[in-house]
Amino acid sequence: MGSAIELIGRLEANVARALVGKPEVVRLAVVGLVARGHLLIEDVPGVGKTTLASALARSIGGGFQRIQFTSDMLPSDILGVSVWEPARGTFVFKPGPLFTNVVLADEINRTTPKTQSSLLEAMNEAQVSLDHSTHALPRPFMVLATQNPLEYEGTHPLPESQLDRFLLRIRVGYPDTPDEKAILRGDAMPPHESLTPVLAVDDVLWLQDEAERVRADESVLDYLMALIGATRNSPLLALGVSPRGSLALLRAAKAHALADARDYLVPDDVKRLAVPALSHRILVRARMSSDAGRAEPAGDAEAIIRAIVREIPVPR
Repeated sequence: MGSAIELIGRLEANVARALVGKPEVVRLAVVGLVARGHLLIEDVPGVGKTTLASALARSIGGGFQRIQFTSDMLPSDILGVSVWEPARGTFVFKPGPLFTNVVLADEINRTTPKTQSSLLEAMNEAQVSLDHSTHALPRPFMVLATQNPLEYEGTHPLPESQLDRFLLRIRVGYPDTPDEKAILRGDAMPPHESLTPVLAVDDVLWLQDEAERVRADESVLDYLMALIGATRNSPLLALGVSPRGSLALLRAAKAHALADARDYLVPDDVKRLAVPALSHRILVRARMSSDAGRAEPAGDAEAIIRAIVREIPVPR
């Protein structure tokens, strides 16, 4: 366990050099990587979404590609194409930028649903199927996608099936005043482009295997299922968490336990990961307002998950 803590601590410290004053956000990003997951980084402009994604990617050894999503992008621009080579007398597959270890999908909601859906197989199976052939992606493989929830013009909101592929949804938030002053002064903060890897690819793969070995007692699993069941029975929700979501919460909780130097789960691991792991997987039910019979959201998804966490008793 000591080696795992050392590696995770080294990774968190390196990412924190670029993203000042956000240790919990950095921890969640590292948890996503160790849990073999993909991250959706969603927040207002200018708070460091791209910086976080780039810093995490540059802190591990292996390939890194940044894809700026636009409205005219095609699936082949991401996945690759088959090109005819006369010398061979056959078509040869030319991999796209998706074939790397870490992909930064910047402003993913600016591209069309057709292009968004081209990522589904890659994010779920770590492979790409084209022209009756399947091509495996490198290991580890991780998509870090950013989007601005306040810009609706010219955007295509991610459908539920796409959101469900992201292990965690992270919000960076504004920095505290002292941290923002440090950013303005440039106090010992290197640009994220200059960060060097502090882990190798094999280190990441080893950490992922270690996280899978974290034990989960029946009482913790019962607590996790109580949270999931509450989302499915809530009158505020039209859609509860799917079995894929319950597995995602378990994987994220195990990675969190490993980051806390434990090889076993405690209820607090599940509790702390519930909001980032579940809030993007539920659908809030609309309610009818007395004002002209207008439909309005019944509440914020994250607030509903927090309320469920408060209501479900923690096992002793």
